[in-house]
Amino acid sequence: MATQATAQRTSSFLRIAIALQTLTIFLQAVSAGLLLTASYGETLHSVGARVMYGAAMLYVLAAVLAWKPGGGSPRPVWHASGFLVLASVQVVLGIAHVPSVHLPLGVLMFGLSVLALARR
Repeated sequence: MATQATAQRTSSFLRIAIALQTLTIFLQAVSAGLLLTASYGETLHSVGARVMYGAAMLYVLAAVLAWKPGGGSPRPVWHASGFLVLASVQVVLGIAHVPSVHLPLGVLMFGLSVLALARR
């Protein structure tokens, strides 16, 4: 029974981590719009990027915790690691001011995050 309760807790943690990542990516899209229209948009987008990156790292942690102790599938770890790579690329593209790739990658990341959330 204890292992089943642990597996359920880690699965809930994984679902929360994915939801948080999805929300932060969505908020990045909102702050990108503010970047174009408000003086504080750049600051908000910059802070949001750090929060989004932290959410991607939390997703990796949650996936590892759901996999390793519970003996579940390693697939969520691969998905979470892929998101962390995409988030890293996104940060580099944002700093380099390459919006022609930065924006479509953000849309892709949001779609993939929603898909991951729907699968959980």
